Amino acid sequence: MAEAPRWLLTRDFRLMWWSQVLSQVAEGVSKLALLWFVYAVTGSPLKTTVIGLLLTLPPILFGPFIGVVVDRFPKKVILIGSDLARGVLIGVIPCLVSVEHFTVASLYGLTFLYGVATALFVPTLSSVVPFMVNRPQFTAANALLQSTTSIGIILGPAASGLGIAFSGSQDVLCINALTYFASAACLLPIRLHGQEKREPSSLAEERRFFGQLLEGMRWALVSRQAILVLIVLASVYTFGSGAFTTLFPVFGRHLLGLGPVEIGYLWSWLGTGLLLASIGLVRVSAWDLARRLSVIAISSALAGVALVGVTWTQDVRIASLLVACVGLGFGTWTPIAWGIIQEVAPPGLVGRVMAVYTAVATATSMLGMTVFGWVAESFGSVPSVLGIGVVMGVLAGGTVWFRGQVGGDRDELKQ
Repeated sequence: MAEAPRWLLTRDFRLMWWSQVLSQVAEGVSKLALLWFVYAVTGSPLKTTVIGLLLTLPPILFGPFIGVVVDRFPKKVILIGSDLARGVLIGVIPCLVSVEHFTVASLYGLTFLYGVATALFVPTLSSVVPFMVNRPQFTAANALLQSTTSIGIILGPAASGLGIAFSGSQDVLCINALTYFASAACLLPIRLHGQEKREPSSLAEERRFFGQLLEGMRWALVSRQAILVLIVLASVYTFGSGAFTTLFPVFGRHLLGLGPVEIGYLWSWLGTGLLLASIGLVRVSAWDLARRLSVIAISSALAGVALVGVTWTQDVRIASLLVACVGLGFGTWTPIAWGIIQEVAPPGLVGRVMAVYTAVATATSMLGMTVFGWVAESFGSVPSVLGIGVVMGVLAGGTVWFRGQVGGDRDELKQ
């Protein structure tokens, strides 16, 4: 482990990082192909948001149960199985379906099952961090994992846009299955250290699946009020960011008149901003809680201002810089919030707490997609983008308030 590159922290984390690079590129390719296919067939922004809604519905429906599964079963098996399932659902199956039968309805069904696999993957990914790196490295590890999301956004949509233009959405999805399978292969050699040292909170609850489910929900929503506030702020974040990323092709086409290739490149600028934020957060991993929350507040305000600016320009170059600023603003929340939960929650509860966190946050993400999709269809893209900018401003203010409540001390969250 000492021989691993320092910036990738440990040998096992390095393998996880490369797996996530491939997985996120595959996700970036799939997402644009799915969204573009639905929008090209229906011409409806609201029907396009159904893709985003179907991806976020599984964590809401199954989130707490998934958390128990993550804490009870081998995390490595869950990660590998999730990647294989996503490759089959959004890759192999579209290859086997004829063009005549590859309808929006069938794509909706596959997308929902894909969302179930992703709902298993995300809390598992966050819960393995404490088993691969040391506590002071949690924020850095989360930031590095988010950098893979950035790389996926930079490379995935651009590759997807080119593929759609020259071959079509269905062929892009077929070829993309190989990327998911390669991601699963990278996970095979990883070792997770110390999983057997999990600390059960009570024998009675540990023996029952339902008891474990209630334990995780009670810990996240009742026992730790500061964690509850963190989850509420996460909901504000996903309410705006989920809507923006889901409706991105609609905004690009309506505001700037772009086609799939140009939208893919513009989406890459969003990934560039996320990547810059991730790199910056690696250096602030050991900062105290107050300074990390200040980073979120400042970056969220920046994203809000940049979103307002997007509605005022027709110049693609200026829009690209503004979208990069939006990505920079979006990129600070998740690594810091995940790091706080990983620092505070007992190792045997991280999966359940993260599943509750994800379920609540994705519920508001779904609400945001619906609200801003309806606004875009009824009143146009400008009011929708402006509304998302206001949401990011609210997040900045809420984070400043939260910083004052906890006093900047991580130990306050444990009370």
